[in-house]
Amino acid sequence: MNIIDGKKISNIIGEKLKEEIKEYNLKPKLVVLLINDTLESDIYVRNKVKKGKEIGVLVEVIKFDKNNTEEEIVDTIKKLNKDEEVDGIIIQSPVIDKFNENYLSSLIDYKKDVDGFGIRNMGYLATNEEKFLSATPSGIIKLLEEENISIKGKHIVIVGRSNIVGRPLLLALLNRDATVTITHSKTKDLKSITKLGDIVIVAIGKSKFITKEYLKKGAVVIDVGINRIDGKLYGDVDFEDVKDTCSYITPVPGGVGPMTVIMLLNNVVESAKKKRGI
Repeated sequence: MNIIDGKKISNIIGEKLKEEIKEYNLKPKLVVLLINDTLESDIYVRNKVKKGKEIGVLVEVIKFDKNNTEEEIVDTIKKLNKDEEVDGIIIQSPVIDKFNENYLSSLIDYKKDVDGFGIRNMGYLATNEEKFLSATPSGIIKLLEEENISIKGKHIVIVGRSNIVGRPLLLALLNRDATVTITHSKTKDLKSITKLGDIVIVAIGKSKFITKEYLKKGAVVIDVGINRIDGKLYGDVDFEDVKDTCSYITPVPGGVGPMTVIMLLNNVVESAKKKRGI
């Protein structure tokens, strides 16, 4: 079994981005709209701010809460769309139930929609004309590429159909010539399907849900889950149970998480370069 070190790979990418920023004298800026007050979201945003500072991307956070109106958020997005100093805008998911996250995401200028969740960028993805691929799917694909794990022609099973991971990842893998099966909470006889996967990608939010009975010998396992229990982080895959069955696996923490952050910042840098015709 080989452990895919997402932290190491993300640091290598970060150094390359840092060099690019200096080489082209860029001042990339990302604005994060934080529209909730959960501990997890605060942690995710702090990680973006910290990593951005390390490589030279300014990450500004604008907070909203239940006392704000949707009109205030809409006005903020419209102003940011016009702000020439802003290269990327994202809405930290999830948002307070009071607001429609899909609607708000659709208002972001597609050229600054660095998380790729807007309707226009999702349309580009669906028609194999990717502009910005959302950060977690992009990070997963980059991990596979860095480990020289071929995607083309492989049967990849995704467990989870969220708008953040499962759905965009399905399209991105199809665009790269994989055969993709996507499963979810209503799927019957899940084990019989996941056992077919050369690569199994799990993003369901259930701690240690996937055990060796779900995998064929030699499968590559990408664990997207982040479950906090008694102050510790666990993935959706039972690492100890599957480690002798799979050929490669991402750990939690230190696997997909760091890649999600760095690939988002990569998109911000790409946006800044495109704006300057680089």
